[in-house]
Amino acid sequence: MNKICILLLLIVLQGCAQKPYYGDLTYLGKLPPKLSEISGIVSLDGETIWAIEDNGNKDDIYKVNLKAKITKKFDVKDIKNNDWEDLAKDNLGNLYIGDFGNNFNDRKNLCIYILPNPEKEKGNKIEAEKISFHYPEQTKFPPKKSKLMFDCEAFFYKNDFLYLITKNRTRPYTGKAFVYKIPAKKGSHTAELVGEITTCIDQQFCSVTGADISPDGKTVVLLGSGFIWAFTDFPSDDFTKGTLRTIDVFHRTQQESICFLDNTTVLIADEQSKTKGRNLYSYKIN
Repeated sequence: MNKICILLLLIVLQGCAQKPYYGDLTYLGKLPPKLSEISGIVSLDGETIWAIEDNGNKDDIYKVNLKAKITKKFDVKDIKNNDWEDLAKDNLGNLYIGDFGNNFNDRKNLCIYILPNPEKEKGNKIEAEKISFHYPEQTKFPPKKSKLMFDCEAFFYKNDFLYLITKNRTRPYTGKAFVYKIPAKKGSHTAELVGEITTCIDQQFCSVTGADISPDGKTVVLLGSGFIWAFTDFPSDDFTKGTLRTIDVFHRTQQESICFLDNTTVLIADEQSKTKGRNLYSYKIN
């Protein structure tokens, strides 16, 4: 009888000792169910983030602390969440919502919404202005399978422009992403192609799902499902001409969002997928 008790105790202790594995990411907290499909994050103060969800979810932005708890929410007035895929910020703290998710490459209503600095807003609703844009290289909606290059889930702000990195959906998959820039002001604009990059050729992990630029403007990061592509020493608009470092974080989940907390620390959020995800993580870029 004593041997059975000891065996059961060992089994229980072993089970308690097995912690979830997050690879090289540092786990910060479990996001609430209303952010199960978190698609974009950005930090204005280096201590909290603002977050959005993608297609089919509410037209809201959420303030979240570093324990993954919601502390504030705004309803974005008079606009619809067609497919919000990323958040960016400018030097004044204005937010940009990228409503440019385009899974089937058939949308003709791609846009970005400009919101005033939410840290200065009162109440529970926030106004938005609209940037409409199109890709001049796309002439068919949708194009043929080998040219499905016009989905997008990632962008950032730099020097009065928004830089968009497309998500590859080609068949066969090539891993190539286009980099476009658009003026960061309301109106209708033609996106300008400024560069391209091939991350890798495994569709499960290599499509770009998020992006940000460091506060000092010296590092651009792109996110995939388990990978970070970090660019430094870029001389111009085309950051892809800089030095590239590919970082495997050794954690394979549906990672959709990345932002800088400071010049060397990024936050990453993943969507809920079966029993995995819906977490907030940090990672130190050395």
